[in-house]
Amino acid sequence: MTLPLFPLDTVLFPGCKLDLQLFEARYLDMVSRCMREGHGFGVVCIVEGEEVGEAASSFSTFGCEALIRDWQQRPNGLLGIRVEGGRRFKVLSAEVQRDQLTVAEVEWLEPEQELPLQAEHADLVALLEALGQHPLVEALGMGGAAAGQRALASQLAYLLPFQPEQKLHLLQLGEPRMQLELIQSFLERLQDGGN
Repeated sequence: MTLPLFPLDTVLFPGCKLDLQLFEARYLDMVSRCMREGHGFGVVCIVEGEEVGEAASSFSTFGCEALIRDWQQRPNGLLGIRVEGGRRFKVLSAEVQRDQLTVAEVEWLEPEQELPLQAEHADLVALLEALGQHPLVEALGMGGAAAGQRALASQLAYLLPFQPEQKLHLLQLGEPRMQLELIQSFLERLQDGGN
């Protein structure tokens, strides 16, 4: 499957929401095409390069599909869109087109089954509820009660201040029970003042 890519300084997770402001012609054209054809685009984390200007020279090989859920013209004249994370994918190959838009051949990763939350997840559930009180999280409509382990892992991995490489590890891992164990371990390191 060929997918246009939007390399960003963030890692998007399934079910999570992200607001973007678009002003570069390549991304305005890409979003217009996606809306017209009814499909999403891929968000990948930049490893080397910038979000603006020439195409990022290096980005993660794992990413998340971004499905356009809303759009509006911003007061500053820019187009604002809200996307929601869809399926995870692995980039098999990529090329930069003449307009500097990166297009990739991707392989979709199997979505993990949603499993019920267990008693051992109570602290992480409480943490997500606390994060949901933050105005920015609330504005995105996130941080409420998680439907299960997969939703809890995705939202915490997305919202917590982990390093990009830690977030990418969680996205690549995919398996919710292991993700939640790793999130717990990252949290302990954060509390100890380390990364």
